[in-house]
Amino acid sequence: MSTPTLENYALGRWMPGAGPKQELYDASTGEVIALADGEGLDFAAMLDYARRVGNPKLRKMTFHERGRMLKALALHLTEKKEQFYTLSYRTGATRADSWIDIEGGIGNLFANASLRRKFPDKPFYVEGEPIGLSKGGSFMAQHLLVPREGVAVHINAYNFPIWGMLEKIAVNLLAGMPAIVKPAVPSGYLAEAVVREIVASGILPEGALQLVVGSGIGLLDHVDYRDVVTFTGSAETGRKLRAHPRIIQEAVPFNLEADSLNAAILGPDATPGTAEFDLFIKEVRKEMTAKAGQKCTAIRRAIVPEHLVEDVQIALGKALAQTTIGHPLAEGVRMGALAGMEQVQRLREKVQQLAKNTPIVYGDLDNVQVIGADCKTGAFISPIVLLNSDPFRFTDSHEVEAFGPVTTLMPYKSVDDAVKLANMGKGSLVCSVATNDPLVAQEFVLGAATHHGRILVLNQEVAKESTGHGSPLPLLIHGGPGRAGGGQEMGGIRGVEHFMQRVAVQGSPSMITAISEVYQQGAKQTERDKHPFQHYFEELSIGQTYTTHRHTVTEADITNFAQVSGDNFYAHVDATSLEGTLFTGRVAHGYYILSKAAGMFVDPRKGPVLLNYGLDECRFTKPVYPGMTIGVQLTVKEKIAQEKRSEDDVAKGIVRWLVQVTDEIGDTVAVATILTMVKKKDQA
Repeated sequence: MSTPTLENYALGRWMPGAGPKQELYDASTGEVIALADGEGLDFAAMLDYARRVGNPKLRKMTFHERGRMLKALALHLTEKKEQFYTLSYRTGATRADSWIDIEGGIGNLFANASLRRKFPDKPFYVEGEPIGLSKGGSFMAQHLLVPREGVAVHINAYNFPIWGMLEKIAVNLLAGMPAIVKPAVPSGYLAEAVVREIVASGILPEGALQLVVGSGIGLLDHVDYRDVVTFTGSAETGRKLRAHPRIIQEAVPFNLEADSLNAAILGPDATPGTAEFDLFIKEVRKEMTAKAGQKCTAIRRAIVPEHLVEDVQIALGKALAQTTIGHPLAEGVRMGALAGMEQVQRLREKVQQLAKNTPIVYGDLDNVQVIGADCKTGAFISPIVLLNSDPFRFTDSHEVEAFGPVTTLMPYKSVDDAVKLANMGKGSLVCSVATNDPLVAQEFVLGAATHHGRILVLNQEVAKESTGHGSPLPLLIHGGPGRAGGGQEMGGIRGVEHFMQRVAVQGSPSMITAISEVYQQGAKQTERDKHPFQHYFEELSIGQTYTTHRHTVTEADITNFAQVSGDNFYAHVDATSLEGTLFTGRVAHGYYILSKAAGMFVDPRKGPVLLNYGLDECRFTKPVYPGMTIGVQLTVKEKIAQEKRSEDDVAKGIVRWLVQVTDEIGDTVAVATILTMVKKKDQA
């Protein structure tokens, strides 16, 4: 039986490479399972194809359409996940390890699909508040975000071939950019299997995704200023790629997520017998053995109070002794193999370098007992714990990363010392601190925040629901300063913005309203033939305004509202207590003004408005005293279409209304944004 050759997906079709084949191995048995070759591809044509074919299709889609596309893709891959598990075992990953990669990657698609609701049902995004640029209000600016016209080029690491790919493309696809994915060669067969399913599903538009297996040498020679490049892997390789002449010449955005010397800190209060001590040991063991320690977020440095070093060493040794190692399919195995023999050799070299000054206190580089496999042909290695008794002197622990099931114990005298040691890693993706003392947590977090992308504070209170030290989450930034690469991935809206171009648009309020489709104060308004609450969602237009009758506020209004609401704040009910205050007399409640405004602008007749959906913002800008006369302008500020949750659901959308309350001289006394749910006409 011949060994299968992986294929590239380029220019809308599957094709083999034209260069020499590279053998890919089963990590547990050493068996050759596939051949890879990414040479001979026309990378310039691939990039042009993505920009010319895939990009326009994605750019024209709205955020909601792109999000629904991601959801459909996630559902499709969920149905196929067992075939991915079968292949994943060949990377040396156990079922639990594979779950992180497979279910975590698909979960990322789901999370970003849901993120669509944070964006408008439009191809672009209005960012932040409008900015006034003139005294008279006729000149202003608004920031907009639009999809870039290029391609997202993702160069991924070998440790998470599915999660690493899906967590990246989920974000660029939601933003409206196509992608070219270049997975690491050792586990490229797993990435290829997933892309085959994505392509077969027909869910993504043509040109939205391409795949390069093999080396991909020359791919970056053709990127330009419209593109975005991301890299996950070693800091050394990342620095070389970031310095690529094309990246520099074209000012191509480059996001680097590098493996880092992440730390876990045991708080001084977390002594043996406390929940926090046990959680710390559990977390360190888990991060050492999950994916055999081949995680960019794995704990490389365990920093503990100096009087607890021996306790931690003993407890961690007992926990690691319960970790059975072997073939992922063998019963009872909790830690599988490294990705290959090349990774084993690199790990040995790094550990030997570390061991010169920091002796190994648990594990053996030369001996490991495995189940269901042969340690000589499989890429197996024992968990290794080293002890650095003088971490301010022996600094290799803060500079050399052994990418595998390896961590170094080190003592600290004070929380300030713990902060300094954590920061000696020169930038990390994540660190964690196990403590139940809020003051310790605050001191550590504020001290270490400058050097870490994420910090987990672990105690008994969060233990049941915490996702753990090593779990990047789609809605949080994943990245870190310094050694960790200085970039960020995911992060909810922040992650999507990385694949969009921000532009500051300047102009008159009317022009900014027309461009952004969000009403700006001072823009032209239109009045229609009937009350806006009698218009269906589709019939309402941005800037459509209704001006109410006027009402003179009385002392009886204030007294009655105080009785109904129970708000008897002195300024509303006691005119004798106003000396030294901002007020010259009994002042109307702000919420009375808002309530009265609602009573003035609401049309009581039954119509398309289904319900009051809430209040986004409200400001009371001028006191209202008895005898003052108020009026209201109600203006359509923004329309947000909603998806039907089922066939029986009512087709509807959310309308954001600008409510402006003015007094008899035209001064604004209150301004608010309210929301109503409005039926669409096709439900009439």
